Amino acid sequence: MSRMSHLRRHLSALPLLTLAAALSLPAAPAAAQSDFPNKPVRLIVPFPPGGVTDIVARAVAVKLAGEWGQQVIVDNKPGASGAIGAELGAKAAPDGYTLIMGNISTLAINAVTFAKLPYDPITSFEPIGMVAIQPLLVAVHPSVPAKTLAEFVQLARNQPGQISYGTAGSSIHLAVEQFSSAAGMKLNHVPYKGSSPAIADLVGGQIQLLFDPFSSLYPQVSSGKVRALAITTDKRSSVAPTIPTVAEQGYAGFDVSSWQGIVVPAGTPKPIVQRLHRDLSKVLASTEIQERFAQYSAVPGSGSPEQFGQYIRQEITRWQGVAKAAGVKPE
Repeated sequence: MSRMSHLRRHLSALPLLTLAAALSLPAAPAAAQSDFPNKPVRLIVPFPPGGVTDIVARAVAVKLAGEWGQQVIVDNKPGASGAIGAELGAKAAPDGYTLIMGNISTLAINAVTFAKLPYDPITSFEPIGMVAIQPLLVAVHPSVPAKTLAEFVQLARNQPGQISYGTAGSSIHLAVEQFSSAAGMKLNHVPYKGSSPAIADLVGGQIQLLFDPFSSLYPQVSSGKVRALAITTDKRSSVAPTIPTVAEQGYAGFDVSSWQGIVVPAGTPKPIVQRLHRDLSKVLASTEIQERFAQYSAVPGSGSPEQFGQYIRQEITRWQGVAKAAGVKPE
């Protein structure tokens, strides 16, 4: 065979070789997804240690680490009602190795209260699943001469703007504004980066009132350091059944919960999203997690990623209505 014939045969084979190479390319990512995770995973918590989102995140991180045989590193990135940590998570590589413990603030209310948010709760993330839902507690410093919610409301009405309340996130701020509007009282707002510093100032008497998730605030109530006036859900807590709800104290229909859920950066491959959801569901169904959450009057989440995404959309719509009714404008 001539040299030219060899050359023609070699050239004619190139398209087949190129096609074979192209067909083999997806095999590497698929293989990488099948053994996911094969290195430590980061779980961003957009709030300080000690708050409800951090407590929930650390409980879940321990169980996921055991499930995967890989370390799950909780990375607290507080600030701006969770927007700093959420933005960091939104910009991370969409490979499943960065998870974000979102909550009512970062995934719903920030979209209502921020004039310019550095991420979009819907388009910046892929939802994995709801993790926990729990009530808020309404508590005052012992020096406040009010034993009931009605007594506190009357006290606040008599001293407009003189009683200070703290909030750890825009979600709680909006909840207090909703209640203040319904009660016809005016309070002085003091924002905090997380529950721990807000609770410290309540215990220390720097602020007089705090709405905060049950898991964060109840230890201070049970120890007698602060006094509980109400619980914000429509039903009383099984952990503290003597604390009446806001609704049963004259504010029918008032029902506010704190919730947390895991999301990942938009563009994360579907197989990894499905794997994360499957493993998260397994963890949340464990007796250990259910008993741990029950201590805080929290209920483990359930449902598909699609259902969690729909819930986020519904919450954004809900709080847009609350903000409009309370006259709260984006800042």
